[in-house]
Amino acid sequence: MAATADQPPRAGPGVEAVPWSLRSRSGPVFAAIDLGTNNCRLLVARPAPGGFRVIDAFSRIVRLGEGVSLTGRLCENAEERAVEALGICARKMERRAVTVSRAVATEACRRAVNGSAFLDRVRAETGIALEIITAEEEGRLALAGSAALLDRGVPEALVFDIGGGSTELMWIRVPRRGPPRVLDQISIPCGVVSLAERFGGVDVPPAAYDAMIADVHAALTGFEARNGIGAAVARGRVQMLGTSGTVTTLAGIHMKLPRYDRNKVDGSYLAICDARRVSRDLLGLDLAGRAAHPCIGRDRADLVLAGCAVLEAIVALWPVDHLRIADRGLREGILVELMAAQGRPR
Repeated sequence: MAATADQPPRAGPGVEAVPWSLRSRSGPVFAAIDLGTNNCRLLVARPAPGGFRVIDAFSRIVRLGEGVSLTGRLCENAEERAVEALGICARKMERRAVTVSRAVATEACRRAVNGSAFLDRVRAETGIALEIITAEEEGRLALAGSAALLDRGVPEALVFDIGGGSTELMWIRVPRRGPPRVLDQISIPCGVVSLAERFGGVDVPPAAYDAMIADVHAALTGFEARNGIGAAVARGRVQMLGTSGTVTTLAGIHMKLPRYDRNKVDGSYLAICDARRVSRDLLGLDLAGRAAHPCIGRDRADLVLAGCAVLEAIVALWPVDHLRIADRGLREGILVELMAAQGRPR
């Protein structure tokens, strides 16, 4: 039921509602937190015609999943980094008088045996109630946040998100009107952090890079076998949409941006031949060379090639001509659904 002026919104699982007396006089304020394997991200927004207007944002690389693929546990240093970042998120939300929020954790907390204990620590130290969501829910929210970029004239779509600990892919039916429909989806344990830990991220010789591609390819063959996506690609019926930091980075590099610019990257198209060329150029650089690029930086220089390998495996299996780039996804999907629950149009 939609909230009224006399009734606060109901808080469902993972949704926090502040006391109604603290509600902003200019209308509700919504917030979404995405704590991933590599990043902690926050968006704060108000409803606006056609969607929402972002009034605050935060993003920090915390590497929560550091070592999880090897030990199965969140380490103390990674927890400290994440708690510090979430504390910043909590203070921003308080300053913005957020009325409804949802905070989710993804692959690192799903896989770690101490993931639930970490959530208890976050609640005690920051007041944020994190919810560990399934890979299916993660994919659905990413689609909700990026679906506006799908071409309604192409009947099917492959949507993917290359994360820190995993990669989510969805096979989508795209109608002329109405919401896209998920036909099938898969989550594979191949993300930029997990692959870099297994195959190396600082020094990446061509043989290690090719091994990463082969590992991802093997994880995807069952998805192809049960859906026949390759045949649909050959008939020109498939579009591809990527929502990850890997594809936004490659697009920014291809555009020769002096610094990353979301307004230029989000919604752009990247030819697959250009994506491969940029990936191979990065493979030829050492760590310092990758870190020097303004669209990569020191914090991601040891992870970017793992992401490139995932993308190369995807486009080798499903050879589309170009890829649409989305610098939007899970957080935006959370905001869309929170606002819809308050009776506001998607």
